[in-house]
Amino acid sequence: MIKLIQGDCALAMSDLSSDSIDLTVTSPPYDNLRTYKGYTFDFETIARQLYRVTKPGGVVVWVVGDATINGSETGTSFRQALYFMGIGFNLHDTMIWDKVGMRFPDESRYNSVFEFMFILSKSSPKTLNFIMDRKNLCSGGKVARASQIREKDGTLHENSAYRNNKNKVVKDIGKRHNIWQIHTGGGYGDGAHPAFFPEALARDHILSWSNPGDTVLDPMMGSGTTGKMAVKYQRNFIGIEIASEYMAIAEKRIAAAQWHQPLPFEAAQ
Repeated sequence: MIKLIQGDCALAMSDLSSDSIDLTVTSPPYDNLRTYKGYTFDFETIARQLYRVTKPGGVVVWVVGDATINGSETGTSFRQALYFMGIGFNLHDTMIWDKVGMRFPDESRYNSVFEFMFILSKSSPKTLNFIMDRKNLCSGGKVARASQIREKDGTLHENSAYRNNKNKVVKDIGKRHNIWQIHTGGGYGDGAHPAFFPEALARDHILSWSNPGDTVLDPMMGSGTTGKMAVKYQRNFIGIEIASEYMAIAEKRIAAAQWHQPLPFEAAQ
């Protein structure tokens, strides 16, 4: 199922059923870092609608950064995360997108090379498929090395982890950390959209927090990268976009993705 809606997402989401979305992956037009065709951004209404439509156990991935105005970062990202928590979401994880390929050096501070990826869940996430692609530095070593552990008062007692795992060794490959190094390229980077998502970022969140057949939402769809990756990996998709020119781009990209059936090993990459 693919459903694309042109309109203001704060209004369009009101037509979606409550508890119907497994995963949202999106990035708002934060602060004044990017102009977006003159449209306004009603964050609080969007946040409340996201909570309403998200299934129990569902997840919202909110990718956001801050502008710097008069020498100070705005802190908008933190306020948004706190607002989400105030309306009922759990802040399951604060992840970092390490934007490999930084373009614009900053003369007054260390170069800004990251954005927040707030993982917001409606109760505990019902789905978590860890991406296993990190080489363990201690590969081949023992999982638990000490037979005893010391308490704060200095006393020693048996380390149950050693007893239960003394014959186990660290595997060659482990799960990824919560800082993801993803190049800023790899999306729809021909200049047609001012803030295209890297396809790898959308893909990896979709693989992590949903399963084939689940429904993925992007209420600020832009050029359709989340939709393309959702369809490519056999998820249902609902996308909302206010700008007609970006909607046309998204429609074309998502339609093309329907013809691709990923090979089994792609989901593990």
